Amino acid sequence: MQGSLLLALGALSTMATAYDLPDNLKKIYNDHKSGTCSNKLSGTFTGGAAYCGDISNVIYLKGGKGNYDNMDVDCDGANNSGGDCANDPSGQGETAFKDTVKGYGIGDLDANIHTYIVFGNEGGKTTFKPQDHGIKPLSLMAVVCGGKLHYGIWGDTNGGTSTGEASIAMAKLCFPKDGLNGNKGHDEKDVMYIAFSGKDAVPGKDGAKWKAKNQKEFSDSLKTLGDKLVKGL
Repeated sequence: MQGSLLLALGALSTMATAYDLPDNLKKIYNDHKSGTCSNKLSGTFTGGAAYCGDISNVIYLKGGKGNYDNMDVDCDGANNSGGDCANDPSGQGETAFKDTVKGYGIGDLDANIHTYIVFGNEGGKTTFKPQDHGIKPLSLMAVVCGGKLHYGIWGDTNGGTSTGEASIAMAKLCFPKDGLNGNKGHDEKDVMYIAFSGKDAVPGKDGAKWKAKNQKEFSDSLKTLGDKLVKGL
């Protein structure tokens, strides 16, 4: 009985980080999902998505008509084989901005705690560097998934040709009932990843709880900045 109660309270705690979509973002999500990207900033990647500049001051991933992107699970960084990342076949021991995040008081991002997004592609036939379009490393990103809004940061890049990837912490906030882990992601292409340009989107050392103990604590620490940026869309 006590164990069931603790599990229920844990589920409620996780769900508390799922925010309702504000009207402007709900309209943006619905309007752009049905069409295609008219301002492609990159070529099309293997999963069918491209980096799109159709919305002012942001970049998002857009698939074909009716699609955005899926959510593969990333476990790179500190504790890359811990928790639900224990069965990850491709996890690496560091993230792309490890040197910068060290200045925030932690050795590296932890995929089990930090709700980070993998954004940008290097080393494949199709490449894309977000910095060339004003996106700053470790800046805030908004994710629309499961009909809700979540906040994370741009925390890693993809060396291959795929897109649509986030830390296990973000994946479990987005789809808490799907049993996602290091070897199981969300296949439906209904996830919208939004990166905000400019220095004002960077929380910096004091703008987020980098030493958070769980994904809810970290994601919640981004809400004030996230709400401000989403309101400006």
